Amino acid sequence: MIPEFKFTIRKKQDLVDAVERFGIVPLFANHVQGFSVAEHVDPRVWFTEAEGVWEWKGPVIRETGCAYGKFFEKKACFVSREVFLDLANYRRNGYDFDSRFDEGLARRADRELYDLVEKNGPVLSKKLKGLGYYGKDGRKDFDPCMLRLQEQCYVVISDFVYELDKHGKPYGWGVAEYATAEQHLGPEFRKQVYRCDPEESYTRLLERLKQLNPNTEEKTLKRFLK
Repeated sequence: MIPEFKFTIRKKQDLVDAVERFGIVPLFANHVQGFSVAEHVDPRVWFTEAEGVWEWKGPVIRETGCAYGKFFEKKACFVSREVFLDLANYRRNGYDFDSRFDEGLARRADRELYDLVEKNGPVLSKKLKGLGYYGKDGRKDFDPCMLRLQEQCYVVISDFVYELDKHGKPYGWGVAEYATAEQHLGPEFRKQVYRCDPEESYTRLLERLKQLNPNTEEKTLKRFLK
């Protein structure tokens, strides 16, 4: 039985436990009321000067081995390894990226960015943008391409890396490190991701959402999952 989505984040271990317990843990508020870290976090560890959720994202990814990225409503979410198998199977609809492109279901711009990640991943966003000539004086389509690749579960954020000052202390915002889902989750993911019909995966995902959010209308959960 999957528990109802109720918890409070006060320390990093609370977030680790939430990912492992619930399987789907959105970072920010969304159309499903109460279904996010933002709505269950102690204000003292939510975007303050003290170490908090923002700094814990990388360690949580590493400790749980979960997938992290903009998978729902264009917003970031932690998804456990087990649940991500179903999410990727459903969103990919049976296509690996090569097949998707060959069938005309992916844009050439997405193909070019995916190939860069596959060739260089795990790779920091700054380096990735340089390799693909994205930026102020170059290509402007990095963000929409990366969003589509995450929503389709081909690319994930595998870690966050911090710059170090002259004293060796981290500072600023963590820099996202990208990898293909196969690179991040390894050979077991490769072997199992297409193990069943995508509709079967969808049914399991929807049932999980219903159990996590028993007071939410099904149409709202379907909208979130779409």
